Amino acid sequence: MFALSRKSTPLLGIDISSTAIKLIELSRTSGAAANLFRVEHFAVEPLPLNAVAEKKIADPEAVGQCIRKALIQSGARTRRAAVAVAGSAVITKVIAMSGALSDADMENQIQLEADQYIPYPLEEVNLDFDVIGPSPNAPEMVDVLLAASRRENVDDRVAALEIAGLTPIVVDVEAYAMENACSLLLRSRLDEQGEQMVAAVDVGAATTTLYIFKKGQIIYTREQNFGGQQLREEVQRRYGLSREEATRKILDGDVADTYEADVLNPFKEALAQQIGRALQFFYSGTTFNRVDQILLAGGPAGIRKINVLVEERLKLPTLVANPFSQMSLSPGIKSQELMREAPGMMVAVGLALRGFD
Repeated sequence: MFALSRKSTPLLGIDISSTAIKLIELSRTSGAAANLFRVEHFAVEPLPLNAVAEKKIADPEAVGQCIRKALIQSGARTRRAAVAVAGSAVITKVIAMSGALSDADMENQIQLEADQYIPYPLEEVNLDFDVIGPSPNAPEMVDVLLAASRRENVDDRVAALEIAGLTPIVVDVEAYAMENACSLLLRSRLDEQGEQMVAAVDVGAATTTLYIFKKGQIIYTREQNFGGQQLREEVQRRYGLSREEATRKILDGDVADTYEADVLNPFKEALAQQIGRALQFFYSGTTFNRVDQILLAGGPAGIRKINVLVEERLKLPTLVANPFSQMSLSPGIKSQELMREAPGMMVAVGLALRGFD
């Protein structure tokens, strides 16, 4: 969405989370499969405290400098980039329009009628649309996805990229980037009709987002106020560590003798409860009453055996997301570091895939 150019060339996928910049560059390779990708460059660069607050960029200069550091660290030469805004900052609406309209005519009509769907003055928003396909109830019509976000949400991200010396090409929506990455990851796992219901759970620093996929598309999302920072803050408090020390020790699994029993296991239990609660909201608020598997994403999903506990508690097959499981790696990639970061790279990968649309 909010595409500034639609030319299909490789893009840097840059996920600006509340705690870090995650950067990835992919290339498409030849092979027997329809789509094979290779990881060319990647980097993860921590952000200063409060540079991003509640999914809004509070300090574009600091974020831009961190993106620049990630770019240098990665060694990537590509300067075209895709970034995303949080789903909570975007209004989406599916509308039916005549299938006979050209893209230009459709854009003009949407601009004329957008104030029916957007509760803000149009001069305060960025607006884009995408044709989904034929409308099921009217063959002569097409369903069009309309997306709008306040200009500051887009402008702050564009500014951060430009400070880093990058050219912003696409500003996407996190949910669609996640859909892109999940579709690639789950392609070989879905049955031929694609009828499996998959619950992707993205555990961020402050929020956990549930995405329900059916036939490779998101049909439901829900955010809850729970995230990895609760684990980090408890480690800081209990063991007297700085934010950076706590983060590093959690990733290394080397905190303290009492860490697993006193801190980590209660966090795992709390996460399982949060996922179970989110699924109950899904069941009670829709006509669906099941999911077939859970896919854990986000930094905390990399905690050892966290999927095992979630599977035991919720009685559902639970996998840890690894968007690189079917990709090759360029010789310069440190595979151990990449795999450690893999669950938290889903949005960045989904953004990088936009270069091959």
